Amino acid sequence: MYPELFKIGPLTVYSYGLMLGIAFLTASYILTAELKRKKINPNIASPITLLAVIFGIIGAKLVHLLENWIEFLSSPIQMIFSAGGLTFYGGFILATVIILIYLKKNKIPILKVTDAAAPGLILGYGIARIGCHLSGDGDYGVPTDLPWAMCYEKGTYPPSAAFRDFPEIVEKYGVNGVVPDNILVHPAPLYELIISVLLFFLLWKFRKKLTTNGMLFMIYLVLSGTARFFVEFIRINPKVLFNFSEAQIISLVLIIVGITGYIILKRKNH
Repeated sequence: MYPELFKIGPLTVYSYGLMLGIAFLTASYILTAELKRKKINPNIASPITLLAVIFGIIGAKLVHLLENWIEFLSSPIQMIFSAGGLTFYGGFILATVIILIYLKKNKIPILKVTDAAAPGLILGYGIARIGCHLSGDGDYGVPTDLPWAMCYEKGTYPPSAAFRDFPEIVEKYGVNGVVPDNILVHPAPLYELIISVLLFFLLWKFRKKLTTNGMLFMIYLVLSGTARFFVEFIRINPKVLFNFSEAQIISLVLIIVGITGYIILKRKNH
């Protein structure tokens, strides 16, 4: 794992921050190209990206702090300003709400823009997961003996810390009550990268075939939500309701929204 890639004087370049930046730039580039194709002012891609960066990070950090409330109360400053500790869905939801408000206020066609953003969103998500993998920030999965299993002992959140709140894993794999940092686990971020690239090409193929505005974004919600729902089964997030993790519950909501939205749009088009 390489949490820190290199240093330029006093400046440290972190793998997660670099990949997150590349993810936003890639999504912005694709959004700009799609806006041009749809004959919408491509200059709006810059403020949309800026809003996504600012409120995406704020939302991701807020949800992470809420998820780790006890730790936050014990060291609030450290947790607020730490480089890690971002929850994707928190950032996605807050950024989406703010961007929709921006689009409505400026009378920009919302459904056309969301369609234009969909391919870049899924690809950007996959690129950001490369940062999660390189930094070893705890987004990996449960222990496994599969040939492609990986070790995250040099990550920012090694297994000894990541698995400490999972007694069943500690009991099975622990040594003196602690899971060894060199244990091999599912490289879940790489799974999500592969899935995201495949879904990107699928959305890219559909983007010209779907003539009803909003349908591509609804398909994005269903596909991305489904992918995250199933990946969560091997991730180490705690279960909160009906043996589902918080991310799985949000994924189910997005899937329902996507399916419902697609049906409504299809009926309106007939």
